Amino acid sequence: MQLVESGGGLVQLGDSLRLSCAASGFILDYYSISWFRQAPVKEREGVSGFNGRDGSSHYADSVKGRFTMSTDNVKNTVYLIMHSLKPEATAIYYCAAKRYAPTDDTKWYIAYEYDYWGQGTQVTVSS
Repeated sequence: MQLVESGGGLVQLGDSLRLSCAASGFILDYYSISWFRQAPVKEREGVSGFNGRDGSSHYADSVKGRFTMSTDNVKNTVYLIMHSLKPEATAIYYCAAKRYAPTDDTKWYIAYEYDYWGQGTQVTVSS
């Protein structure tokens, strides 16, 4: 069971970026996948989540309207498409998977509930 993120990099204020999270060893359709990020000296925070079973998604208020998740079932990959990036988005971005969907919107980003984590990909937004 493995998750591998890619797509991070250095971008300018207002740019867009697409992160990928490729899964191997399990099928994403049966899992909930979330993106978390952690900036230096800050706590890890949940960014967005996708329920592979029913196709629903959730976004943190800080990214709502600018970030979108999508999936490619053939590639078994989840994407985080980020628009209008701001310097405060600078962080290491991680994708994570758990077997069961959250029971309500307040429970998307409970990190210890996630079984599998990727190694992270760095996103840096310069002003």
